[in-house]
Amino acid sequence: MADSSSTQPAWLEISLQADPALHDPLSSFLFDLGCTGVVSEDFQDRRLRGYLPFQEDLEAIRNRIELYLQELKAIFPDVPSPVIQFSQVENQNWGLTWRRFFRPTRVTPGLLILPAWEPIPETDAGHIIRMDPGPAFGTGQHETTRMCLAAMERVPLGGLWTMLDVGTGSGILAIYGIKIGAERVVAIDIDPEAIRWAGQNIRLNRAEERIRLSQEPVEQMRGKFSLVCANLILREIMRLMPSLSRLTRTGGSVILSGILENQVREIAASLSKNGLEIHETLHQGEWACVIAAKREGKQGC
Repeated sequence: MADSSSTQPAWLEISLQADPALHDPLSSFLFDLGCTGVVSEDFQDRRLRGYLPFQEDLEAIRNRIELYLQELKAIFPDVPSPVIQFSQVENQNWGLTWRRFFRPTRVTPGLLILPAWEPIPETDAGHIIRMDPGPAFGTGQHETTRMCLAAMERVPLGGLWTMLDVGTGSGILAIYGIKIGAERVVAIDIDPEAIRWAGQNIRLNRAEERIRLSQEPVEQMRGKFSLVCANLILREIMRLMPSLSRLTRTGGSVILSGILENQVREIAASLSKNGLEIHETLHQGEWACVIAAKREGKQGC
């Protein structure tokens, strides 16, 4: 007799139709809920999917999600509330299934992001970053990451320069810093799982000797960097702005992403208050990426 449990769906797919501004906090929540992976395959349909080992008590899960969405509404009062859907997914090899969400990506003419399982092209010119992104830590496909990578090519960097990557995730920005000539990169993230995956990608790209991974809070860091990158949500960028300025050397640059076009004015005011001036703003879809420079005589708060 066949085991009846073998026909039981092994995974619960939690689908959230949500504004892009909510994707980062929702992803963190889904991981805290117990999801082993979070995917946003098509950024046009604004759908975020989390995969949770199947549980019978769907009502309890829905209640936890709805309670969190109420808390999120208090933080983002002008953003429409996400729409929740549940579906049951048969058991499968998620290590292989994940690969269909991550394909080779040409970010700029000089940069190709390549899945770790893909062969390196023999004729490709420019830089190649090989990535094994893990559950959901950045593959270079999201607009905010793509703009950060493009912005790194546009800032004035010369001689011996250093970089700080705040919220490193998969480590992709830190790795590109080394590819384009950084002498040293410090990559920080408060999530130990992100640090673990970033370490794997850094080794995959043979950059471990020049990148230091840390869970040290930005507020406690010391030193000065030529380039500071932060791909975070608006609230975190605003909170950390004094520290980001303090850690940027005079004449250095700051790259900020993870913000929407209508949030640039608020970012600009905070930059000016902290001794930074916008040099350029990049746009993709409804997202923006700000490149700012540290003014002479301003050391930040």
